[in-house]
Amino acid sequence: MATVTLKVEGMSCNHCKEAVEGALKKLPGVKSAVVDLGAKTATVTYEEETVSVDQMKEAVEEQGYDVV
Repeated sequence: MATVTLKVEGMSCNHCKEAVEGALKKLPGVKSAVVDLGAKTATVTYEEETVSVDQMKEAVEEQGYDVV
C-alpha cells in the first residue's frame, strides 16, 4: 500500500471535492481518496501494482481540474 498527495488546482467547493474524490475512488486499486480544499490537495492511498499516479492524474483532469 502506498500514499501520494496530488496538488490539484481549480477546486473551490464541496462539489469539486466530491467530483475529485469520486473519480479517484472509481479507479481499481484506490483504497481511499481525501481532498483538502484549503490545501488544494488530494491524498490517495492505493495499491502500487494496480494503479499508477499517471492514471490518477488523468482521472482528476477528466473532471476538469489541473494536477500540478
